[in-house]
Amino acid sequence: MSRGADYDVAIVGAGVVGAAIARELSRYQLRTVLLEARDDVGSGTSKANTAIRHTGFDAKPGTLESALLRRGFPLLRDYAAETGIPLEVTGALLVAWDTSQLSALEGITERARANGYQAMRAVTVDELYQREPYLGPAAQGAVEIPDEGIICPFTAPLALASEAVVNGVRLELRSPVSAVGHLPGIHILQLPGRQLTARWVVNAAGLYSDIVDRMFGHERFTITPRRGQLVVFDKLARELITSVLLPVPTAVTKGVLIAPTVFGNVLLGPTAEDQDDRDDTATSGPGLWSLLEQGHRIMPALTAEEVTASYAGLRAATEHSDYQINAYPDQHYVCAGGIRSTGLSACLGIAAYVADLLADAGVALKPRATTRPVRMPALGEAMRRPYHDEDLIRDDPAYGEILCHCERVTRGEITAAATAPVPATSLDGLRRRTRAMLGRCQGFYCSARVTQVFAQASGRSARQLLALDQPQARAGSG
Repeated sequence: MSRGADYDVAIVGAGVVGAAIARELSRYQLRTVLLEARDDVGSGTSKANTAIRHTGFDAKPGTLESALLRRGFPLLRDYAAETGIPLEVTGALLVAWDTSQLSALEGITERARANGYQAMRAVTVDELYQREPYLGPAAQGAVEIPDEGIICPFTAPLALASEAVVNGVRLELRSPVSAVGHLPGIHILQLPGRQLTARWVVNAAGLYSDIVDRMFGHERFTITPRRGQLVVFDKLARELITSVLLPVPTAVTKGVLIAPTVFGNVLLGPTAEDQDDRDDTATSGPGLWSLLEQGHRIMPALTAEEVTASYAGLRAATEHSDYQINAYPDQHYVCAGGIRSTGLSACLGIAAYVADLLADAGVALKPRATTRPVRMPALGEAMRRPYHDEDLIRDDPAYGEILCHCERVTRGEITAAATAPVPATSLDGLRRRTRAMLGRCQGFYCSARVTQVFAQASGRSARQLLALDQPQARAGSG
């Protein structure tokens, strides 16, 4: 199929959606390349979100988002179990704080049923406070969504990209697409200092998906970056909460939530701030103070706990209320844009849908005879971490040598991250693969030793690693 072109399919953007599409296409006899502008997969929108695994109960019925959340929900559950992606089914409580929100719960429950989700049930005030005794006063009631949960936003795109790579997909990092030329049956993608050709292009460029879409002559949507700031509380706060606490959503945002994380922390956020800058992920004093004020109302005891970190991410909001996934068979082009906060939960549904679009457009999806699975490092607090694994330590004592004591990260894990199928190439990438330097001290005590071991394992100097810790975001970021 690839006669006259370097690749059959070029996927632009290696966020969780692009990585999922790459993993899906790696199951077929195609020459596929995954292009990412930054220095790592999942380092754009995918790394900075609320890490909630959504059921899609509150999606707009009849939308593509609703359908792909429903399709992707069991796929992600099974894939997490197969690959070791940390995922916990905690359940969620949608809490009403006034009479208008309370009256809205019935409509949200009806919407869930229209989306095919039947498990929601009303929760009385007494039961609510029995389950969540640290909840602030004056809650009026709630509904339970028992299948909602929490997931590791770092491991998911890494697992998907790793499986794609071990099954033949070419991953090209630091490869932003600046222009696309067209010859009969072939696209010419302009990368830094070189060109690459492909018969088909799949646009999964996240915050830059509208820019890539315009390279193909389309004006269907415009990305307005929506910044979400979040606060991470220390692990000692974890005993305050058992379920994800959701607000009643609005037309603009799902609102500020409080949720446990798979790392044992508690998360508060996000804000919803539309902006023009697609790269500005700085936190702000007013934004963080607003979160803390809302958090104090929801759970006063939480805001008395120590804050470990704060961060901000950007969501790819558009003027539309649905995903912008469209196929253009005559152009040999598929756009998977406008994927907002539910992209992680729906990623495998989106990937399967894109494969269907390609097949319908005439791409021959011939299954490979065999594919190789992957197994990811155990990062979740509910999992058996390497420092607890006696058999692993017996085989390699490096897994018994803890370097990052806040997060219990061992020398073996640092070395493994540097030599994985999709290896860490920066300290930021190392953090996402191991949790090193993400704990209470934020690397104050361990960063020198961690950097030294990582430098030795990766064949780079500490100076090079620090320089690589500042990736540039341009078209092609996921």
